[in-house]
Amino acid sequence: MMCTYKTIKQMPAPSPLTTAQLSEYLVNKFGTKVNANHLKIAARHFGLQYETISKRLKEFKVKRGVWQLTVAERLEKTFKAQSAQPAVTTRNLVPQKEPNFIPFGNFADVKKIIASKLFYPTFITGMSGNGKTLGVEQACAALNRELIRVNITIETDEDDLIGGFRLVNGETVWHNGPVIEALERGSVLLLDEVDLASNKILCLQSVLEGKGLFLKKTGRYVTPKSGFNIIATANTKGKGSDDGRFIGTNVLNEAFLERFALTFEQDYPHVKTEQKILEKAAASLGVLDKEFCEHLANWADIIRRTFNDGGIDEVISTRRLVHIIRAFAIWQNRMKAIKVCTNRFDDETKQSFIELYDKIDAGVDLNKEEDDQTV
Repeated sequence: MMCTYKTIKQMPAPSPLTTAQLSEYLVNKFGTKVNANHLKIAARHFGLQYETISKRLKEFKVKRGVWQLTVAERLEKTFKAQSAQPAVTTRNLVPQKEPNFIPFGNFADVKKIIASKLFYPTFITGMSGNGKTLGVEQACAALNRELIRVNITIETDEDDLIGGFRLVNGETVWHNGPVIEALERGSVLLLDEVDLASNKILCLQSVLEGKGLFLKKTGRYVTPKSGFNIIATANTKGKGSDDGRFIGTNVLNEAFLERFALTFEQDYPHVKTEQKILEKAAASLGVLDKEFCEHLANWADIIRRTFNDGGIDEVISTRRLVHIIRAFAIWQNRMKAIKVCTNRFDDETKQSFIELYDKIDAGVDLNKEEDDQTV
């Protein structure tokens, strides 16, 4: 008796190829309008059946044998898709209040600008670690205003700022960038370290004029909501770093800089104010030593004055003083805290800083010593 066996046809495994990958291949090779022959070439390229390829592109089909890969309806559907909504839309973007913050410098003026809710692009320049960014954050916190901060680098481009299409679960969806989020929410947009930017930052020209922005990739125009403003911080005035201190900073386009209505120059806090900052920081860590805080503030002030006179090439920032307080909370040793936090300087500079602090700690009258040297 002859047995007959039926050949069982196995179903092909689902293709790992995504619609986005297929579309990208076709657009790069043939453009946005493709036909059946183009799909057959793609099928051979990916080792798939023509029917599989055409099924993948059914949403792009405009008529028999013709597929349009950038139809407006598809873009609009993509933009409104739930997966396209950025995660930040559901978050409260008001910065937390810093309990140890003490206002100084341009804080009152910056706060007044933000409180007005007028569009008034503001540029804040000053040495590193002197509270430029913190001041903006705390002004927003005090006013219960949302803040969206963008850390600018030489690599920051239009997609990073404005947004772009992203691949999510095999589909191409639009994601808002921080600029669009700030525009739509009426938030304060902080461009931190803006002098590190390349000319790609010029995509913000119309935004800096308060006119909103046209999204050419989706055909949508975004208008700024009331309260939207832009504040930029930088170590330079956008003209580069002549002394080479801030390597990586760039000369910004004059037309870009001209769109900032005003510029604030932020200095380090006054000695007494800085002492209060350090005392608050120390108290919060349970290591309040008022004498140490006073000595540190005086020490930093002398170093900064010497730096401004051209006597040295380095400076002690407010941020570094707070680092020293935190180190003091760990080791409970003044000199240990200073040494570990000044190791970033070259040996000669570090040694001169330590010797200066030794004199202050010993109660040497440095003003009298300076007068004696002058005589």
